[in-house]
Amino acid sequence: MTSPTTQSPAASTTTSLRVAFLGLGVMGYPMAGHLQRAGHSVTVYNRTAAKAQQWAKEYGGNAAATPAEAVRDADIVAACVGNDDDLRNVVLGEHGAFAGMKADAVFVDHTTASADVARELYAVAREKGLHFVDAPVSGGEAGAKNGVLTIMCGGDAPAFDRVSATLGAYGRAVTRIGEAGAGQLAKMVNQICIAGLVQGLSEAINFGQRAGLDMPLVLDVINKGAAASWQMDNRGQTMIDGKFDYGFAVDWMRKDLGLCLAEAQRNGVSLPVTALVDQFYGDVQALGGSRWDTSSLIHRLRVLSGKA
Repeated sequence: MTSPTTQSPAASTTTSLRVAFLGLGVMGYPMAGHLQRAGHSVTVYNRTAAKAQQWAKEYGGNAAATPAEAVRDADIVAACVGNDDDLRNVVLGEHGAFAGMKADAVFVDHTTASADVARELYAVAREKGLHFVDAPVSGGEAGAKNGVLTIMCGGDAPAFDRVSATLGAYGRAVTRIGEAGAGQLAKMVNQICIAGLVQGLSEAINFGQRAGLDMPLVLDVINKGAAASWQMDNRGQTMIDGKFDYGFAVDWMRKDLGLCLAEAQRNGVSLPVTALVDQFYGDVQALGGSRWDTSSLIHRLRVLSGKA
């Protein structure tokens, strides 16, 4: 595995390219918008056509009826869809992206998917004279809207070098981790870290409140020390207030943790804390929190203590 390469948007210059973007969910919609605003000629596709038309009206780009139509003549094709099956649906088949892409074009997948599907599609792309980079992101909906995502990439170095500056339209750090699938594996590491952090923060806040502490004050103090984290900065106060109707949904986190646990089973690694937190998120779903932010783990603790 080669040394990682990081592309800083501030250090790069980007020429205008023809770009296609497939999938306009809460992440893809603003990401595609950043590309258009950066001066690229962007054509979008979305399974719900009205969403693509809405995007085209808002940003001034173009909407297409199929992935194959959207990617025609594109230099770079980016996608951000739900899971492995969704990704295969927009990439493969008669109307899929690979059927319409011009030779030597690069497909960049921002979906959080399995490393297996990344390697699979990388191999198919090579057979067709195309390039494939798996490039899952971290930073959530806010990061997508503000154009400050962290992008973890797997694939061939020349393909990464061709797309890194363009991805800087919505990424504050664009890094090649290694070969095909390495981006997805890095995203799994990211989600494993987050799961443990959110559970720990939930337990800490719940403990402090039950002890009668002024928790906004406590978090302000400990956030200046070794306990500091993004989660504490961005979710501490909303967890105290019991506000979860935004952010990265529990359903999505369970999908991601399922990928982590499946990969761990394949490579013989134990993830006891991750497996336990995944079960806790199942409890949150049962409490009606499927679309709540992942910080809603604290609600489960409050329910258990009769303080919800």
